Amino acid sequence: MTATEKQGLTDMSEATVVWGRSGAAGTILMNRPRALNALDHAMIDAMAAALAELRDDPKVALVILEGAGGRAFCAGGDVRAMRQAALDGDTATVDGFFEAEYALNRAIAEMPKPWISLIDGVCMGGGIGVSVHGSHRIVTEHAMLAMPETAIGFFPDVGTSYVLPRLKGATGAWLGLTGARLEGAAAVEAGLATHSTTREALPALRAALVAGDLSVLDALPRQGARMAEAPVIDRCFGQPDVPDILAALEADGSDWAMSQARAMRRVSPTALFVTLELLRRGMALDLAGCLAMERTLTRRITVHPDFIEGVRAVLVDKDNTPRWTPPTIGAVDQTAIRALFEDAV
Repeated sequence: MTATEKQGLTDMSEATVVWGRSGAAGTILMNRPRALNALDHAMIDAMAAALAELRDDPKVALVILEGAGGRAFCAGGDVRAMRQAALDGDTATVDGFFEAEYALNRAIAEMPKPWISLIDGVCMGGGIGVSVHGSHRIVTEHAMLAMPETAIGFFPDVGTSYVLPRLKGATGAWLGLTGARLEGAAAVEAGLATHSTTREALPALRAALVAGDLSVLDALPRQGARMAEAPVIDRCFGQPDVPDILAALEADGSDWAMSQARAMRRVSPTALFVTLELLRRGMALDLAGCLAMERTLTRRITVHPDFIEGVRAVLVDKDNTPRWTPPTIGAVDQTAIRALFEDAV
């Protein structure tokens, strides 16, 4: 590795973001494998600094983003830390984290050079945020993409209030409400990824990109098989409200539809209503507007009991028995939901 390639590093074995230049490519490696490369504030700041340097380096033609360890590209943001900060009343830490994360998401979207994410393994939440706004998202057969925020009493953020409503049909509402997982080429068909490949082919693909050969992407598949459930997704998740979606799923009655209804009943009822309202509003906004809306919501949702309880149940105690407030979909006050969005943009 040349001195240029070591730029930005101190100790590669310790750095949670490893970046530099290799050939024609800027390279960024999220290097926190024991935490499935989940983003903490320091990683976000390091990635933002790397992006700024690589964007302005005339020798860099493209940027390659990867995750270390083989299990995950990036499993999300460090919401456990955000929960603890919220419990401590440390709003500055919560605000600072989301402000930095969303600024990075926007910077990726505005990157004038190709931003190529090689997604192998788990990619959720914040991992979607650092990839989906880039020019190329290449998934392997081991990739798994999801936005599971409703399970922790949160909402799909990192700019997905812009992305999800623009997917085919009602796919975005389905993904956002249920946290459904897309594996491999299914992510391409849904629109979260742009190309698919195999894990075995990644080294050769990476080598071609480092050589500056973007034409290698032309040979990669750019679509997957249409999901068999697509008509049910569009019919049911295209309904105007959460109760209507559930009613449509139950009226369908298929095993798949009933499994989606069960998934919705397991997550935070409040988060379901917030998510659907968020996606409806996001359809009318640009990315900057969506990020601003999400930014306001983070201040309100991170102090809601469901965020505290959801992160506890899923990520802290891991008992997967959250006690939601209110506990049922029918008990949600939709006026209160709309109030969360006041002055959000």
